[in-house]
Amino acid sequence: MRSSWLRASAAACAVFALAVASGHAQQAAANHVDTLPNGLKIEYVYTLDGCDPKSKINDMLTMHYTGKLLDGTKFDSSHDRDQPFTFQLGVGQVIKGWDMGLTNMCVGEKRKLTIPADLAYGDRGAGKVIPGGATLVFDVELLNVGDQAPTTNVFKEIDQDQDKQLSRDEVSEYLKKQMAAAEGAEGGDDIKQMMSDHEKLVEEIFQHEDKDKNGFISHDEFSGPKHDEL
Repeated sequence: MRSSWLRASAAACAVFALAVASGHAQQAAANHVDTLPNGLKIEYVYTLDGCDPKSKINDMLTMHYTGKLLDGTKFDSSHDRDQPFTFQLGVGQVIKGWDMGLTNMCVGEKRKLTIPADLAYGDRGAGKVIPGGATLVFDVELLNVGDQAPTTNVFKEIDQDQDKQLSRDEVSEYLKKQMAAAEGAEGGDDIKQMMSDHEKLVEEIFQHEDKDKNGFISHDEFSGPKHDEL
């Protein structure tokens, strides 16, 4: 029964949490720009000195981001969902431009990445919002860095009306947001398939989680990430 929820959570989302920049860090020179030979442009919008740790390959990063086309058209933003995005750096979970452009970054720093198509979604594009061959611009802010994703109370995030039980509508809306976030950052075919099978997935979750079959998932029934303070 746990596998049903974890399948949905792992494929559709990453777990989210906020962190505070190191207290001893101070703002350093900003707006320096590096352009790499592969065409990736990294603008250091807000930087910090004296931070530890800095992001490196295999770290779990939690970011806020906004993605736009070169003409300024916004195609995705974690800010609009008020839900940061967590992923493992350098292992192919995100586009190459992110894996290359987010190393040696301090918590609290902000960068602007201008990513050529061959380091993004190439000639195929992504969905209906990113055309083939598109150069992408991401404004990113690093919120947390660690060896594993920060834990969060997923039950509380889903329970929008705070009645300590999850309705089908609440689970459905949560999954839609997480799948949209994963598709925007990863663009994988598995995410697209999950979105097309969305209603089936909701029913599968309720089949396994709603043990008393009353149409709601209680805190005790919920097998996904949660805290025990309820």
